[in-house]
Amino acid sequence: MKLKMQVIDAFTNERFKGNSAAVIITDNWLSDSQMQNIASENNLSETAYLVKNEANVYHIRWFSPLTEIDFCGHATLASAFVLFSNYPEISEFTFFASAVGEMTIVKNALGRIEMDFPNRKPVPVATSDIPATLLEGLSHTPLEVLKNDQAYFAIYDNEDIVTAITADAEKLKTLAPLDVTVSAPSTQFDCASRYFWPANGGDEDPVTGSIHTGLAPYWAEKLNKQQIVALQASKRSGILYCEVTDSRVKISGDAVQYLTGTITV
Repeated sequence: MKLKMQVIDAFTNERFKGNSAAVIITDNWLSDSQMQNIASENNLSETAYLVKNEANVYHIRWFSPLTEIDFCGHATLASAFVLFSNYPEISEFTFFASAVGEMTIVKNALGRIEMDFPNRKPVPVATSDIPATLLEGLSHTPLEVLKNDQAYFAIYDNEDIVTAITADAEKLKTLAPLDVTVSAPSTQFDCASRYFWPANGGDEDPVTGSIHTGLAPYWAEKLNKQQIVALQASKRSGILYCEVTDSRVKISGDAVQYLTGTITV
């Protein structure tokens, strides 16, 4: 069986920046083992699979090299980029994923792809409840720790600390199923972050859309702003444009095509 696959660099307007995702669109779902094997072979942060359910509604699933992921922002952006490229006459798509529900995807007035996600604001973790392996797994002690259903949020007061942090993957892996994001205010942007997920995908994710459904509400409240421009300060780096309401977070970004090819499974 031959399948068309595209690889997109998401949350960037420069090729070889942002976060790469593979996108495969099929009429029917492949088996779980096939989807996982392809994702492992691709060895990208995520491979996204889409199946059209009805007019302009696509079910979407995401696989890291290690496991299926409940929610992935950058591969959603990459998938939307492929669909907008394939169907330039269509201005809006709806995606559906079991853990997230329906997501409306549009091209906004600035030409960026805008995704509408649930607000997943994190809640503070009491000092006594902070896992020792979280503190041992980060080279700098955070000022505050929060968490949501996806990750622990280690908060700092200096962007330089975020970029300098080293992580002990083996210690952070013990926090599964939760991952870890580190974040601080930014001088050029509103906030900067990095994302470590050794239990679910790899040591560090280049740009993570899903975690900004928690980071954007946190920093919106701290900075008393509804709109947040966020830097993910990985080696590849990426920029996310976020708008926060009580129940939703709109995340926008750019994307560029890297590869179009055919795989054989």
